[in-house]
Order: sequence, then structure tokens, then C-alpha cells
Amino acid sequence: MRVRIDDSMHQNRLSAGFLYPGYSAEDDYPAIERALGGVSLPVVHTLMREDAHRVDALLDIGGADVLGDGARELRAMGVQAAVWACTSGSFVFGWDGAERQVEGVSEAAGVPASSTSFAFVNAARALGVTRVAIAATYPSDVAERFVAFLGHAGIEVVALSCRGIVTAAEVGTLGRDEVLAFVAANDHPDAEAVLVPDTALHTVSWLDELEARTGKPVLTANQVSVWEGLRLASGPGGLPPRTGLGRLFAEPAAVPAGAAAPGRHT
Repeated sequence: MRVRIDDSMHQNRLSAGFLYPGYSAEDDYPAIERALGGVSLPVVHTLMREDAHRVDALLDIGGADVLGDGARELRAMGVQAAVWACTSGSFVFGWDGAERQVEGVSEAAGVPASSTSFAFVNAARALGVTRVAIAATYPSDVAERFVAFLGHAGIEVVALSCRGIVTAAEVGTLGRDEVLAFVAANDHPDAEAVLVPDTALHTVSWLDELEARTGKPVLTANQVSVWEGLRLASGPGGLPPRTGLGRLFAEPAAVPAGAAAPGRHT
């Protein structure tokens, strides 16, 4: 396990730590850190025995032993919140399983915790969004589990598109033009927002462009993961609005009513 430590975390900055499986689009996190300024977003790379968007592999990637090791690393770094930054490696466990997963991370890290799947739910609620289109890089059988997860939270998926990419490594190679075209092509007129659920996909440098293309909020995995982590770390006061990272960050990041995965910790 390799850890990126940001010394600025020791300068009274707001800090949220992230458990990230393997290596693909982890550079989105320092990009957001630079864009926001005054925050620390350390990343711990967790074990990925097999890089595959396949249910059995995802259950292993998000296993309690793997996440527990990473969460204890974050605890030693003194973060104020922890996020399991893997959408498919959380929703594949179902709603109740994903809650237990977050509780385990919170206990091991000693701070409030969440996951990218719950971050999507809370971000949608914060923006008042109930109908979405999904532009997924996953195979369809995996993406359908995300649809079911959102449905549990009362979020209706009006359109689902799947690119069918099996490995995170391949997803991480997609560039700006491919990402913009993919998301724009898979919007739907009935959707209030477009969700792009893979943390292996680079998106944070193009969030405003994505929203300009679609004319609506675009919520992407690494974006909502950071928003969720900083929301938990900042407490009830929330975060001040920031530009350049999509509509989600342009709104005050107050805790949504009925927030999922409240981040219990001991």
C-alpha cells in the first residue's frame, strides 16, 4: 500500500482522506486540492487483487480487510473524515452492505466516513435532483446495481448508458474529448442531472465544460467523493461556495436533509 502524505495537513487545514483502489485517476484529487486551496486531500491506495468491473472482483476490492488497513493509515494521518472512493466497490454490496462498509471504515479511521455511492445520493439531494441519467463506463450488469442503489434512495434513473469497459486502468486512459462526448451523448431531456459514476475516470478538470455541454448539473465520482469528504469534515456549517468544480461546489455544501451514511464513528 502506498500513501501520499500532504504536509499541509498539519497546518490546521480542513482534511478529508480517501481510500482509492489501485491507480487510474487518482490525480483528480490533487487537482481538486489545488483548485480549492486551503484543504488537504490525502489519498491512500488500497489493495486491488484484480482490476475488473466484475461483481466478484468488486466485492473483494471493497472487502472489510482491505478497507480496514487503508482506514487505519488515514487515522494515523489525522484526517477529519474518510471516504471509500470507489463507486462500484460500494454499491455492489447493496444499500445495507454499503452502510456496514462505511461503518467499518469509520470505526477503523476514527472519524466520520462515507463512500462514493452515498456521496452521489447526498449530492443529488443537496441539488434537489430526483431524476437522473447515468453515463457509466461499466458493463451493464454492474451499472444496473447502481440503478438499484439510487432507486433505494428515491432517485429515478430515466436513462442508463454503459460503455462496457472492464478495467479501471483502461477507463483512466480516456481523455477530455472522449469524456465530454460520452457524457453529452448520454444525457436525457427528462434528467435533471447526469451522473458519471466511476472514480477511475478523469473528470474534475472538465466539470464546467461538461455542465456547459449538457446545460444541467453533472455529478462525477471523484467530484462527489471530495464534496462528501469535505462536507463531513466541515460539520454543520458546510463549505462556502466555490467556482470551477461544477454546480455542486457552487452551492453551499450544507448537510442534506436525511443524508445517507451519516458517518458514525467511535
